[in-house]
Amino acid sequence: MQLAGWWCTIIIICMAAEKVDKFFKAYPLKRFEKGYLLIYAGFVPSGIFYLKSGRVRQYDVAENGEEIVVNVFKPPAFFPMSWAINKTPNQYFFEADSAVTVRQAPADKAVEFIKTNPDVMLDLLSRVYSGTDGLLRRTAHLMASNARTRLLFELIVQCRRFGEKQTDGSYHVKINESDLAKRAGLSRETVSREISELKKSHVISVSRQAIVLRDLDKLEAELGSNL
Repeated sequence: MQLAGWWCTIIIICMAAEKVDKFFKAYPLKRFEKGYLLIYAGFVPSGIFYLKSGRVRQYDVAENGEEIVVNVFKPPAFFPMSWAINKTPNQYFFEADSAVTVRQAPADKAVEFIKTNPDVMLDLLSRVYSGTDGLLRRTAHLMASNARTRLLFELIVQCRRFGEKQTDGSYHVKINESDLAKRAGLSRETVSREISELKKSHVISVSRQAIVLRDLDKLEAELGSNL
């Protein structure tokens, strides 16, 4: 019975994804290079973006000019929904974190589409709760941990969301120290120092293209014991 329920959930999610894709296909496909700002903080967005490929990071800028990354979107995602549904003023920048392809629909049509498709609404709500859980966990680590565990948490999150598993069981995470610092709320110097310590314990290594997590289970065990 549990297996049947699980399959029903998967089918509903797939059907919702197909509906979303079909809805946005009515709008032109656009391509942007890494670094392109799709949405500026303080400005009214021109519509709802649907991410077909690539990654988009959502961030704020602190008083000292440092970027604070609050989320990274991957396909299939559409944003900014808080602004579209709640009319909340947009306070964030949305920037292409890689080359991206997107479609863009008017906010009113996107909201109406969601309202008239309960399965799509349920899928969106599921994503919201999943994202909220991640934010709560990040907040807990920011409040109750040190620089090492904050970095470990961010490495594991990036690995789970974007890591590429290798044949030897390790994971390649295509992220540099500067981006890690922005996402963990740490200075670049602190991240570099902690990365050096982790390399000494042989649980990670660093290449020109990626950070290699050699023993994900060990990193998660250390993170759990330190919180």
